[in-house]
Amino acid sequence: MFHKIIKRGSRKPSKSDVSEPSIYSSSSAAASTRPPSSEAAASVTVNNSSRPTVSQPLTSSNPSLPIEPLPLLREAPAQERPSLFSRKLVICSAVFDFSDVLRSAREKELKRQTLLELVDFVQSGSSGKLPYYLQDELIRMVSANIFRCLPPSPTSEATTGGGGGGGADAEDEDPYLEPSWPHLALVYELLLRFVVSSDTDTKVAKRYIDHSFVLKFLDLFDSEDPREREYLKTILHRIYGKFMVHRPFIRKAINNIFYRFIFETERHSGIGELLEILGSIINGFALPMKEEHKLFLVRALIPLHKPKVVGGYHQQLSYCITQFVEKDYKLADTVIRGLLKYWPVTNCQKEVLFLGELEEILEVTQSAEFQRCMVPLFRQIGRCLNSSHFQVSERALFLWNNDHIVSLIAQNRSVIFPIIYEALERNIQSHWNQAVHGLTANVRKMFLEMDSDLFEECQRQYAEKEAKSKALQEQRELAWKRLEDVAARAAAASDDMVMVN
Repeated sequence: MFHKIIKRGSRKPSKSDVSEPSIYSSSSAAASTRPPSSEAAASVTVNNSSRPTVSQPLTSSNPSLPIEPLPLLREAPAQERPSLFSRKLVICSAVFDFSDVLRSAREKELKRQTLLELVDFVQSGSSGKLPYYLQDELIRMVSANIFRCLPPSPTSEATTGGGGGGGADAEDEDPYLEPSWPHLALVYELLLRFVVSSDTDTKVAKRYIDHSFVLKFLDLFDSEDPREREYLKTILHRIYGKFMVHRPFIRKAINNIFYRFIFETERHSGIGELLEILGSIINGFALPMKEEHKLFLVRALIPLHKPKVVGGYHQQLSYCITQFVEKDYKLADTVIRGLLKYWPVTNCQKEVLFLGELEEILEVTQSAEFQRCMVPLFRQIGRCLNSSHFQVSERALFLWNNDHIVSLIAQNRSVIFPIIYEALERNIQSHWNQAVHGLTANVRKMFLEMDSDLFEECQRQYAEKEAKSKALQEQRELAWKRLEDVAARAAAASDDMVMVN
């Protein structure tokens, strides 16, 4: 019985197994009737290929198989175009190895020409409304080309520092450029034209551009190739605008990418591009703002100030934050306190970025919200004024060049002057940079002209504080001197006792 089972398990494949049709099964009629003169301009197909059914996988397991041209879509009769379009999609599903430029050079060029034809065909509107099965095949062809394992980043260690270091070294490295870009660019262009086409029915297309597709698409934002990220940004923005049913899911998926970046990896190539998309999305938020959007601000956007590589995407982040405050002025206090929470201690370049963002936020902040956070805010500004790094001190003093910020300070000068006066006096007395000296003198003069009585009162309080501090320092020095004298007398007495013995 055992031998029978063994023989049955190792039987030869039957004729039906051998002759089972695949996506490269025969279609010799089109090839035999093809005019010889159309080879140069025509697209291509794999030998013995016929249109696959919807249930068959639309991929090429062996792209090195010989391929041959197909008639152009524009020249084919209308009733044959769907079948021809499908066969061209099969060809474009073949993924080639670009590590060797000379390998399959002819097939690569033929695939490129086919992709160009498909892009032009969809863009011109000649395709009309694609049947549902062709939409399915189109998205599967796109998936076969773009969804792949991204190469490991050569700068990952430099970017994360083995556990969250700075990205200065990573900025000096040249970005990795995808070798297969000649094909990928056309695939992305075809997808973009399909999404933006007025003939694309979202009720049908959402079956194929589904949640699974969107998740894999978002994963590609970690690509190091800036050309690819630019296409991804454009296409995702169009998908968000056209497929309203996917909007909450896309926002949630982007949130998850941010959470992982902030709290786990601190390494991702596409944070800036994702923030650019969110900037447009936030601009379209309806008022009153949903609680979901406010939570996104507090839990994702504000903590994005934490990573050391924030300089790589700070411009886009600052725009998103400012959009929130412009939409709902009551969020100004939350944003400013969040910014103070993540304020850098030792990274001067980051401080300069934060001060620039702070100015943009204060420009759209109203007086009531400003009053809630002005005390901790100007304590931090005072520390920046006294920074030994002249760029930080200079950038903080530039805040007084903004008319709106000066008006907010003037309205609340009785609280702000006493906080900031001491920092100004210290700069005048001891800061090493001449430019900082000049700017500090200008701000000091502005305070004097704004309210001379309050200025004199702050000056008197500062003088009293300095006198008390000086007296305390003298008392401390006197106490130490007394201790030293007592210790010296005790040591002398100990020496005398030893000599007597």
